[in-house]
Amino acid sequence: MISIFNDVIGPVMRGASSSHCAAALRIGRLARDLMGGDITHVLVEFDRNGSLPNTHESQGSDMGLFGGLLGWNAADARLPLSPTHLRAAGVTVEIRYVDSHDPHPNTYRLTLSNATERHTMIAISTGGGMIEVLEIDGERISLDGGAPVTIAGRVLQPVLPVRSNPSAVLPFRSCSELLAHDAGREVPLWQWAVAYEQARGALTAEAVLAMMVDIVRILRQSIAEGMAGTTYDDRLLGHQSGQFAAAMQRGTLLDAGVLNRTVLYTTALMEVKSAMGVIVAAPTAGACAALPASCIAVAESMRLDETAMARAMLAAGLIGVFIAGPWTFAAEVGGCQAEGGAAAAMSAAALVTLAGGTLTQATGAASMALQSMLGLICDPVAARVEIPCLGKNVLAASNAVSCANMALAGYDAMIPFDEVVQAAKQVAERMPREHRCTALGGLATTPTALRLSAALAARR
Repeated sequence: MISIFNDVIGPVMRGASSSHCAAALRIGRLARDLMGGDITHVLVEFDRNGSLPNTHESQGSDMGLFGGLLGWNAADARLPLSPTHLRAAGVTVEIRYVDSHDPHPNTYRLTLSNATERHTMIAISTGGGMIEVLEIDGERISLDGGAPVTIAGRVLQPVLPVRSNPSAVLPFRSCSELLAHDAGREVPLWQWAVAYEQARGALTAEAVLAMMVDIVRILRQSIAEGMAGTTYDDRLLGHQSGQFAAAMQRGTLLDAGVLNRTVLYTTALMEVKSAMGVIVAAPTAGACAALPASCIAVAESMRLDETAMARAMLAAGLIGVFIAGPWTFAAEVGGCQAEGGAAAAMSAAALVTLAGGTLTQATGAASMALQSMLGLICDPVAARVEIPCLGKNVLAASNAVSCANMALAGYDAMIPFDEVVQAAKQVAERMPREHRCTALGGLATTPTALRLSAALAARR
């Protein structure tokens, strides 16, 4: 059962990619528990035809996995140095590319050992930091890290913020079910989000709102850090949000209203991500900026407080639930329409919520925003989640502002949101592998991109 805080707004993390960094860390944490914390050797195998042979170094899979094997959390400041710390702990790691024909592109095959025991694990990263363990010691299982589980005499502790709740009875699982449940009352989307998460996580309404307020405060701090300036050697883009802020102050930019503040905040958050600072995957690290930047920028321009921001983020989270359930946030599966498209839809609903729009307007804005993002490929240059990811986050946020205003003005979305999600899923199934976060297509294969990739490799 999808949780807003597990699957959609979160994790709080460091790194370029939630599918790589945060998910790999969670897999590593479970693997560590399986070994009782006593590991001397790890064999990691990646399918040659998956996404990981081309991206596990540059997008942080190694960093995350090694941090998890050390027992760290996804926001630990030591994560960029996790390979060094793992070696210092006496653990040797071997990485192989194999022809395992794994159906999922983000598949981890681990063999862990010490002087007295050996265990194997097969797990996948399903998008936005979420995982599923498929097999342990040759036995098929299905484990998402949402509850303590005893396997091979060891307790694998939960790695998700909201625990599994097998007895939960959800009020709805799709946008169409929500609208039917609302029955024309036009209860605000954020209130339905609170009700959903109350049922899903056995939480109080106050606890749900407080959790999101905490996330809003983390995001506002990250925006401030980005605007102050960030640096990191292994990146393509330098500090640019500062010059955008200066141009705003000088009045030399086009008058785009609140969109200029949104672009500024989007850039700041993307720069923090690229500098291995703390971000929130919303719904992923690659698309971490569009939703919080647009939500916080618009709320500030309206002089709304952090509670209003949290309510809008909750509304966005429920739209994300309706995407994650039947589909995915993983670009390796769905292209950037699964990340940027989802972020645009979620942002549009959040902005309508800030404006006091109706439930119908919020879901209609989400539909329009996702409609215009179908077919968007994932082609990060040099396998870094910077170019064209910054532009795609700005695109998603700009799209959200436009669609929110269209919905508030009474535009008809025409296609119900659930149908748009299914259409995006069908597009993804026909999208070439090269255009799904492999660094093998699109802008990633241009001559300049190849030169940039070589230059970064030469720095190591």
